[in-house]
Amino acid sequence: EATGGFPFACDPSLDATAAHISWRPELLPHAVMLVPAPDGFEGAYRFEALGRLRPSIDPQHGGEWHCFVNDADGPMFLWLKGERPALPMAALVPLDETVLLRLAGLMRLKRRLDRQPAGPLPSAWQITARLRKRLLDMIRALDGRLEGASYRQVAMALYGPEAVARFPWKTSSVRGQTIRLVADAVAMMDGGYRKLLRASR
Repeated sequence: EATGGFPFACDPSLDATAAHISWRPELLPHAVMLVPAPDGFEGAYRFEALGRLRPSIDPQHGGEWHCFVNDADGPMFLWLKGERPALPMAALVPLDETVLLRLAGLMRLKRRLDRQPAGPLPSAWQITARLRKRLLDMIRALDGRLEGASYRQVAMALYGPEAVARFPWKTSSVRGQTIRLVADAVAMMDGGYRKLLRASR
């Protein structure tokens, strides 16, 4: 999709709930990469078996597609390249630092293909309540700083005036915590958010 001379993966005017999301599987360890199996693996599941899992899209044969399969315990993201319904399929698992996460994602898909529950997402993929709160605080802190607020003003918005006034500001632990929060938020804004996809935290 091209808008104003710039290419987009999808129409930027679409609501987030309506847009089809594409991703780079090398950045998303729980994306299962499926390709045609080599000769001699005629007993492998064929691509047509994915149809009963009701993927988010109906891929055109032989293309490269990103889709997801809804599951009660968490979605499964699939990357298909060169698929054709009658072909046996294989999983492509790069031997990188996320190989164990990739294998966990593959095992969830295998269980669904075997008509069994996929099982819960590995804990490394889940955002804990504590991390979720910290991420929200980081967003609020970053918004304040980008709007010109001082660290003290950010701290008052996050922790309240009483917490800020409890100790001298220059030696306050609240000040140090606020500065670290803003620094982490800036690092996240500058590309560190990709670590969330790789479960690196």
